[in-house]
Amino acid sequence: MTTNSTTGAQVVSGWRTPMVILICGCLVGAIGFGPRAALGLFLTPMSSAYGWGREIFALALAIQVIVWGIAQPLAGAIADRYGSMRVLSGGALLYCAGLALMAYATTPGMLNLSAGLMTGLGIAGSSFTLVIAAFSKLMPPHMRSLAFGAGTAAGSFGQFLFSPLAVGLIDHFGWQHALVGFGIITLLVIPLSAAVNTPPMHAHAHEDAASQQSLRHALIEAFGHRSYILLVLGFFTCGFQLLFITVHLPAYLVDRGLSVDAGAWALGVIGLFNIVGSVLSGWLGDRMPKRYLLSIIYTLRSIAVIVFISLPVTNVSAIVFGAVMGLLWLSTVPPTSGLVALMFGTRWMATLFGFAFFSHQVGGFLGVWLGGVLYETTGSYNVVWWLSVVFGVISAIINLPIIEKPIERLAPIPVV
Repeated sequence: MTTNSTTGAQVVSGWRTPMVILICGCLVGAIGFGPRAALGLFLTPMSSAYGWGREIFALALAIQVIVWGIAQPLAGAIADRYGSMRVLSGGALLYCAGLALMAYATTPGMLNLSAGLMTGLGIAGSSFTLVIAAFSKLMPPHMRSLAFGAGTAAGSFGQFLFSPLAVGLIDHFGWQHALVGFGIITLLVIPLSAAVNTPPMHAHAHEDAASQQSLRHALIEAFGHRSYILLVLGFFTCGFQLLFITVHLPAYLVDRGLSVDAGAWALGVIGLFNIVGSVLSGWLGDRMPKRYLLSIIYTLRSIAVIVFISLPVTNVSAIVFGAVMGLLWLSTVPPTSGLVALMFGTRWMATLFGFAFFSHQVGGFLGVWLGGVLYETTGSYNVVWWLSVVFGVISAIINLPIIEKPIERLAPIPVV
């Protein structure tokens, strides 16, 4: 494997053609994203089995979200320096262990350890964010934006697949066996990760300044760049909205008189329509300013939430809401990751996108946790719904001043 210093794309030979890399990376994204997206469906059976309030389950998943966010830049830095395969494989093992232990967590402490800490670390190591970063390094430049969209869409297909699968497994085998089964499935990431492995940093020691940039300088450069800060802050809202809906929408629908199946199908529809939304976002990212695309997405999300909570909740409205949100769900990822690659190149892509994703997960932590706490306090999710609207409007505004061009580097920065 070599690198084209002009484009930054690594030339991959042998069996790892761009199509093989794309397919295997998408499968990793689907398997890594699917089980965690369906965990909200375990809230009701687990809480009922142990007599817990919703805030206990919500706190465990909130811990998962913030651990995932904290660990993501570290996982990205390791993948950037040593290659992505070992990180993805280690993450899959932790993911499996966390879900299996979650199945037999009989106390809040055990739930926090398994569903929170272990699963959060596992997801960070096997998440689609590492796949996106690998695509930025392995795919030809003209295919990158579309590959970002396809990788993101694959995660959504995992959500579409695993949400109904979770209901079926819970109904036929019980929620504990369903969690163990999900854990076993995550181990498929290990063989698939060989296709999206990136070379270690020392393989580029002879190349240009961007390839030799140190991690310390990359972080100083990024966090001193106003556009990167705005991008990171805007991504907070994405996490708040998505994680709140993923965990609490099924319970919200039950509270409004719908069946448990309604929540599963709503999440499944979100995943299905996000396949279209993510690919479309990746396609549009090559044809319009990415900052405008992000602003439009956040604005439309806020409008969708206002309409949904203002109308009577029915099976039809839940499915329509799922379809609309699905089109907007992870469609922020292709333009966000594309802006990071455009501004700073691909050398530390996994790390810098990992820090943006940390902001996403801080928002997700608050969305999940506040959803449980405010529900127990007020008996309603209304406050959190309206917070998601306000944050959406703010993010739509702060993405507009982003400057879409590569940062200027005056001299080579050696690796240390």
